[in-house]
Amino acid sequence: MLNPSDWRLCVAPMIDVTDRHCRYFHRLLAPRARLYTEMITTGALLHGDVGRHLDFDETEHPVALQLGGSEPEALVQAARLGRQWGYDEINLNCGCPSERVQRGAFGACLMAEPALVADCIKAMQDAVDIPVTVKHRLGLDYDESYGFVRDFVGAIHDTGCRVFIVHARNAVLKGLSPKDNREIPPLRYDLAGQLKVDFPDSIFVLNGGLADAAASVAAAEEFDGVMLGRAAWHTPRVLSEVSMQLWPSVRLPTDAQVVDAMVTYAAAQVARGVPLRVMTRPLLGLVNGQSGARRWRRMLSDPARLATNEAGLIYDAWRSLLGQMREQPVELSQ
Repeated sequence: MLNPSDWRLCVAPMIDVTDRHCRYFHRLLAPRARLYTEMITTGALLHGDVGRHLDFDETEHPVALQLGGSEPEALVQAARLGRQWGYDEINLNCGCPSERVQRGAFGACLMAEPALVADCIKAMQDAVDIPVTVKHRLGLDYDESYGFVRDFVGAIHDTGCRVFIVHARNAVLKGLSPKDNREIPPLRYDLAGQLKVDFPDSIFVLNGGLADAAASVAAAEEFDGVMLGRAAWHTPRVLSEVSMQLWPSVRLPTDAQVVDAMVTYAAAQVARGVPLRVMTRPLLGLVNGQSGARRWRRMLSDPARLATNEAGLIYDAWRSLLGQMREQPVELSQ
């Protein structure tokens, strides 16, 4: 039996953003959030370096693997790899509108083929014993009829799938960039809400346009959960702000404790050959809106400093932000 609270707060899969280092950072900020990998194509897993794509830190749980693909057998093999690696969920991308994804015949264009999506979902459900879920849009191009998304969800629902992450905009496949597709098609939360009414035994997570904690918490009360994307990247503190309201009894680390944990993590990763710049990227937005934030970002993205691969750069930036040196690191609260 699925527990709707498991999807109460999710961090969206974002290409070139939500790698394992970013997810480790987000886990510190939101201990109960559900984290998603960036979309990984079946071809990358079946013909590439599986470990590079699927490795993650145990602290990331619960963590879901989002797949891009449209061939049932390839998706089955990729889903099995995800299960073997220890992921808690397999999610199929039916929402990405980029031309690169369209050329691969998956992503948002799959919404035009609900029977194929149903076959893919059913095949993965038969192959793994963890939830298989779908992330989708409300429609394609300029067709704003509710019937389109209702019938799409209905076909997937018939397979037994019960978790739907709804980006509450259409995907315009021609003429809009991925960035434009996140901003120009109008948000229609009412249609996403109608899906919840029409499929009451399912879990619906709202995605799209949730830029602050107040809006996110309000949406989490109306739906089964919310998924934050760019807000979690540009202003990651929003994850802690939402967490505090959804789970007031869960103790969150301070910014100083987050910095300590990231220094320790970065040092360990550098020792394994990972460039420091990969670990500092997610940190750039941590203090956005705070005095000294520009200097924080400048220090953590300085090519010369990053080239040294010294994790202590994060401490240097923190000390610069505070204007004083802490006597000793503070251990991350458990």
